[in-house]
Parts: sequence; structure tokens; C-alpha cells
Amino acid sequence: MMIDVHTHTFPEKIAAAAVDKLQKGSHTHPFTDGTQGMLKQSMEKAGIDASLVLPVATSARQVPHVNDASIRMNEQAMETGVWSLGCMHPDYADWRKELGRLSASGVKGVKLHPPYQEVDFDDARYLRILDRCGELGLIVLTHAGLDVGLPGHTESTPEKIARAVKAVGPVKLILAHMGGWRNWDQAEKLLPDTGVYLDTSFSLGPMTPNGDGFYQTKADLDRLTEAAFVRLVRVFGADRVLFGTDSPWEDQAAEVQKIQALPLTAEEKTAILGGNAQRLLGLNADESPYLKKTPG
Repeated sequence: MMIDVHTHTFPEKIAAAAVDKLQKGSHTHPFTDGTQGMLKQSMEKAGIDASLVLPVATSARQVPHVNDASIRMNEQAMETGVWSLGCMHPDYADWRKELGRLSASGVKGVKLHPPYQEVDFDDARYLRILDRCGELGLIVLTHAGLDVGLPGHTESTPEKIARAVKAVGPVKLILAHMGGWRNWDQAEKLLPDTGVYLDTSFSLGPMTPNGDGFYQTKADLDRLTEAAFVRLVRVFGADRVLFGTDSPWEDQAAEVQKIQALPLTAEEKTAILGGNAQRLLGLNADESPYLKKTPG
């Protein structure tokens, strides 16, 4: 069973505008139109059983409305195979109550994005969220490292993440982009002993440009080589790595093939592509509606 723990969708009425804005900012090529319907088509092509949507609150006022939509998405996940984390913004006043509401609603965790939210990950406002999520058993999945669409932002470097983890109680923390996008050397040095998980999204092989001429050299497009990616898997342990694509910014089918082609054992590939996510999220095909195929 394959699970993609890092995808993004947008409401149909704004999807085209949102994807257009983001691809212009990042100068990278989208592989879907950003709608849930096209994500489902992508999943079917890739053989992916379930995808996790990661909503981001870019302002505090968005939090309850985005979370309402996440709860509704999960109510339909038996039919769609697409489910969602909640969101939280560090400036949201009723953060404690809202996290409790998400937990009571069965949402598995929250997505944080320090560069978009313009707050350092080791800021006290994030630390209180991490602590409360740990108490509630909620997972936190955060953007880690630099951001292709926000050059110069350093709010979620491995150094700041390491300080935050040291300052809070136990929490299930997933770092997107293999621990720190284009901060991979720092991630390898500072984070293996923290107990964090990594997702594989937007990290392996070169980026795909959108054709506007912004990227001038091969080096501009470089991310992790196969050898460097496998080294990170070995350093952190394959049991702490979760498959993610960052769809629509990567082709899910191509990303599955990249993992399958790596010099890892069959057991390691199975764990990365779905087994670890099933265990961490507390989901299984017999008990969770999210992972049950629709008959016929």
C-alpha cells in the first residue's frame, strides 16, 4: 500500500489562480491543476492508495475556515482516498482550543510553514503549538529548509528546528523535503539524533522548470543526487522516512519510480512508500476508512 504524505489541493474556484501564482513564484512546472479531482487521477496512474493534503494558513484568520474544510475532506475520504491534516498559524489566538477541536474531530495533525508564516520555527509561538500537539498526540508536519518560491527566507533551517525540538516535550514531527530543502548538509549534521521523521517531497533529482527562462544552468535545478538521498536514508534510518511528492509540483508516478529505482532493500522501499506512514498515522486498511478502496 502506498501513501503520499505531502500533497496540496485548492478549491476549484481558486485552483487555477493559486497554481499560476505559485508556479510563477517558484519558476517550476506543475503536474496537475491543483484540484482534488486531478490529484485522484494522478494517484490512480501512480498506484497510490491514499494522499494527505497539507493546508497552509498564511494568516491567523484563515485557521478555523481551513480546518473546517479539512474536516469535511476527511469525512469524504472513504470515497476519495484523499484526506487532510489541519493547519495552525502561530498568531492564532485560540490555538489551544482549535488544536483540541482538530483532535476531537479525528484529524491526525497539523501543517506548519514558517517561511509563509514569517516566524522562526524556534519562536515561542511555535513551541507552544508543538508542545500541545505532543500532548494531544497530533502529528506536526512542517516545511523544512529553504523554499524555492521564497528566496532568502531562513525561518525553518535545521539549526532552528534542532533548537525547537530540544525545547519542547515529545512530539511526532515530520520535516518536509528530507529535513531541510537545500540545507541537507545541516540536516544530516544536526537532526539524526532528534527523533524527527523526514518526508521525501521535492528533494530527489533535478527540479522541472516552467520554461520562463529563470533557471540558467543545471546547477540551478539541482537537488539531492541518488547517492546523497540514500545517504540521508541510511543516516536517519529508513523507518523514519515517508514518501511525499509535493503534488502538484512533482509527478506522483515519476516519484514512485524514483524511489523504486534506488539501491535500497525491498523492505526499505515498502516502508518508505507506505508502511511508515500507516504506522505513524495510526491507519490500516481494515480499520481506517481513508485506506479502503471504493468497491468496483
